[in-house]
Amino acid sequence: MGTQDRLIEATRELLWERGYVGTSPKAIQQHAGAGQGSMYHHFTGKPDLALAAIGRTAEEMREAAGRVLDAPGSAYERISAYLLRERDVLRGCPVGRLTMDPEVIASDELRAPVDETIAWLRERLAAIVREGLDRGEFTPGITPDDLAATIVATVQGGYVLARASGSADAFDAGVRGLLALLGPPVEPVLHI
Repeated sequence: MGTQDRLIEATRELLWERGYVGTSPKAIQQHAGAGQGSMYHHFTGKPDLALAAIGRTAEEMREAAGRVLDAPGSAYERISAYLLRERDVLRGCPVGRLTMDPEVIASDELRAPVDETIAWLRERLAAIVREGLDRGEFTPGITPDDLAATIVATVQGGYVLARASGSADAFDAGVRGLLALLGPPVEPVLHI
């Protein structure tokens, strides 16, 4: 791995662990095993490096979610697989946690990949809910965009509850509750 990639990976890790405010250029350099000259050779400063790191994290998150959401199965099965997929719950969401960082939120440039990733996830989930409604898997009257927002809120809120309690149980309870509300998938109605 080259110096530029080591700097990006170190920044990704530190952003997840400490947030933007708590991540200093010196800490990045130490974590990456790179000098100040190397950092400023590749990036104009901390915001530029953070943007590259946030972008890479967001892309990785979309790819991981996409693999589950685009897998075969009913809409309920794919949503369930997304909610139940393995996560490091006590560390929180590497993208969602950035919304709590005042400097990220204050910067249109740093906030953009966070907002785009959450919007992508909501749109993808809403499309799956629409598929499920079209196939008769869900109770008619469900609003796909609202349910997608609920799924994302359950995951992000579950991270907060788990971190606050120091236990993944709170996250798991939120996921179980949402899946129970969605109910077991109903058999699609066959039209003859």
